[in-house]
Amino acid sequence: MKQIIKILLIVILGSGLASDLSAQLNTPAEYWDSLTDGEKLAFVNGAYTAISRLKSFHMEEVKKQYGHDPYWREPYFIERFYQILDQHLAEGVGYNIDIIAQAMDALYANFDNVRIPIIEALRIVSTAQDGDQQKANVLLLKAQRQYRPED
Repeated sequence: MKQIIKILLIVILGSGLASDLSAQLNTPAEYWDSLTDGEKLAFVNGAYTAISRLKSFHMEEVKKQYGHDPYWREPYFIERFYQILDQHLAEGVGYNIDIIAQAMDALYANFDNVRIPIIEALRIVSTAQDGDQQKANVLLLKAQRQYRPED
């Protein structure tokens, strides 16, 4: 449990740092474009690492708490939590995370996407890279509707 809290603090502090920088810039797209290619790769790598570690720590904690109970069944909300985490990770690209960074560049090139938060954009791009175009399109349309650019 302490490890999960540590990871969440790292993610929160990292997003706080990103919000400090993005406060100077108007949109997540401007912040993303301000990063160098190396910084973009580091961001994607860090996000992937944090998400996968969060999932593994959560699985360990669930096993510790409920592994001794032979009648315990994993509730749907835990399964759904893992599905959502998996949507943020593109397994099809392997170690070529530069593909994700380039896809993020392409996503933010469209004016309709400039206000989509970076982690949400990562989810959309990762889902598309795993071959689920229909789900990625639905996520993109929802994000475009929720984060409309100012006219």
